Amino acid sequence: MNKRRGYATLAALTSVVALVSGAIYIGVGAAQGRAAVRTAVPAPAVWVGTWSAAPAKAAPAVGGHAGRSVRNVVHTSIGGTAARITLSNLLGEQPLKIAQVSLAVRAGHGPAAVPGTLRRVTFRGAGAVTVAAGGHRVSDPVVLGIPYDGDLLVTVATASHGGQVTVHPQARQNSYVADGDRTQDAGAEAYTRRTGAWQHLTAVDVLTRDARGAVVAIGDSITDGVTSTSDANRRWPDVVSDRLNRRGKDHYGVLNQGISGNRLLTDGRGPSTLARFDRDVLAQAGVRTVIVAIGINDLLRGTDTGADRITGGYAELARQAHARGLRVIGATLMPCAGHRRCTPALNAVREKVNAAIRTGRIFDSVVDFDRALRDPYAPDRLRPAYDSGDHLHPSDAGYARMARTVDPARF
Repeated sequence: MNKRRGYATLAALTSVVALVSGAIYIGVGAAQGRAAVRTAVPAPAVWVGTWSAAPAKAAPAVGGHAGRSVRNVVHTSIGGTAARITLSNLLGEQPLKIAQVSLAVRAGHGPAAVPGTLRRVTFRGAGAVTVAAGGHRVSDPVVLGIPYDGDLLVTVATASHGGQVTVHPQARQNSYVADGDRTQDAGAEAYTRRTGAWQHLTAVDVLTRDARGAVVAIGDSITDGVTSTSDANRRWPDVVSDRLNRRGKDHYGVLNQGISGNRLLTDGRGPSTLARFDRDVLAQAGVRTVIVAIGINDLLRGTDTGADRITGGYAELARQAHARGLRVIGATLMPCAGHRRCTPALNAVREKVNAAIRTGRIFDSVVDFDRALRDPYAPDRLRPAYDSGDHLHPSDAGYARMARTVDPARF
């Protein structure tokens, strides 16, 4: 059984309570002889993803041994009345023993928690949990007001180092490390070291009545935001979240499932997008729409990769998503001339792939990152203002331009 769906019962019970409460209210009104009035019944609370990071790499635990606490800093897209987290040992080779976990709302820009928000996280009622090699565990619900567009602290204290552990190395976010079990420390004093990777943690879901669902962006380093400013949440999915949830209605969780170096067709840095699509997209809580922004590394790092193979991979992703009732938006591949691996022959294949995407025969909708960011005087290159300097990855301004290209109405 998929443990990420293991708490559907709670959401179902919440729905029943809301519906029964509405029925009682209407029934009382009728019994008192009042005229029949249409009464709005509150929408049921459901679990929707607010943050995620794809398992990307096996690495030594921060500090190299047990008895340390990692305080992961994560940024929410939507808020809610409760949260649950997912801990992963997908890439570990032995059981991962967790001593204790806590959740809090972050205060300011360091590792301190907002007073009164620190909560102990449990797993089937227990504070300690063992995550099997290759597995994951979803926590019990934690009752806590989760803010929109805010930072959370998810602190994990390990009881054993577990050898190689599962991390997301290109976080573009500083998290913190302390000696000992400091999960219940609301203050910052014990957290004297920093790490640029998220460790163990792969998802945070919220219980909400306000969100219509989640949008999942799956891709490579461009989606991962590797050249964006650290600790600033300027990856293009972050900016999409800001645009969506600033509108005051139709809120959506926005989940970033980018892995730097990832390819559509073949394994390399992480499993291929085809191989991880079920786990990293289809299994996310409340997913309704997926944005597919992958394929440039198949050209830059692959061998004998033609346009037909890439578009065939896209078609398979769309087929899987449609089988789950999801809407699929496909992104064109952006220019890369000037990058050391980007040859004229590669660019010709890229243009064929983009032409196929633009026909509208593969995806339900298209977001044209290529046209939005290319230099009008040299269309095989990024516009200088949008180029981070390596002629492949966007600058902060480039990521913002990508986000503005995504039309919220298409969700």
